Amino acid sequence: MLQFGRFALMRAAMAFVTLLIVSFVVFSLMELVPGDCAERYLSYKQTQGIAISTADIESERVRLGLDRPFTTRWSTWVMGAFQGDFGDSCILRVNIADLLGTKFWISLAIAISSLFLAYSIAIPVGIIAASSRNALLNNSLRIVSYLGLAMPNFLLALMIMLVATVYFGETLTGLFSPEYRDADWSWAKFVDLLKHAWLPILILGWSATAFALQTVRALMSDEIGKLYVTAAKARGLYGRKLLWRYPARHALAPIVNSLGFDLNRVFNELPIVALILTLSEAGSLLIDALAKSNDQQLAGAIIFLLTASIVTLNFLTDILLAIMDPRIRKSIVR
Repeated sequence: MLQFGRFALMRAAMAFVTLLIVSFVVFSLMELVPGDCAERYLSYKQTQGIAISTADIESERVRLGLDRPFTTRWSTWVMGAFQGDFGDSCILRVNIADLLGTKFWISLAIAISSLFLAYSIAIPVGIIAASSRNALLNNSLRIVSYLGLAMPNFLLALMIMLVATVYFGETLTGLFSPEYRDADWSWAKFVDLLKHAWLPILILGWSATAFALQTVRALMSDEIGKLYVTAAKARGLYGRKLLWRYPARHALAPIVNSLGFDLNRVFNELPIVALILTLSEAGSLLIDALAKSNDQQLAGAIIFLLTASIVTLNFLTDILLAIMDPRIRKSIVR
């Protein structure tokens, strides 16, 4: 247990250092954008017909603390970020935590639920496909997985919406019914969210399932042919007990280790699906901040939160791998 504790502490320290490095990179990119926050905000005001002078820009810079050294501004920003305080939006002049509200956590929940759906299907089906010699089953699964990889998520979303509109008169857009959209959180609002969230979860899980199925099947096919599986068969192990005790246990380690990458990939696909389904979530806010309003403070906050989620998930998967894989447990002191 002492060695395991040292392993966990070392991984936690690495995660913390990674977040510090990412925060420095994100803040540096925010600073490299032409024009600082004061200039962008006052330029936005000019588009509304408000006259702006050079003195106004300098006054705004002092108010925002932009006259301080870079390292001071970064340290202040990162300390606030670790406490969930990202300051105000550069353009909207609204507290970013209030602006995001629950949008980021809803987006993260949709992405994680999509991954859970994908691996709940892909792991057992992939193991069965790799261990089965049924040509019809293998070819059918191969066609399904290729179709999932080839069909874009937005096209699947449009097809489902079209069928729902034509045959059921329901557009399936949005995450809430009109009466719950601006209401305070309650059990009824949560249930209403579940009634709408299944569609983006299904659409995002579609391609994720196809990708995971191909991966699990390939890893299992490679592990089944190894000598330690043959030796286990020679000792009298067969069927499910053999599959789950040896090849599946080793094949799933790379799957667990790639969860952070998969979460990032699903989150990157979410804004496109959100655009089709008219969802109001963090992905669409990120696109607006980067492509429309040039609000780097808001974009930086969302990117940092996403990175923090991925780093946290990677830390948890490292701990899980150390528990489930004896090879990692034996090398835990390294």
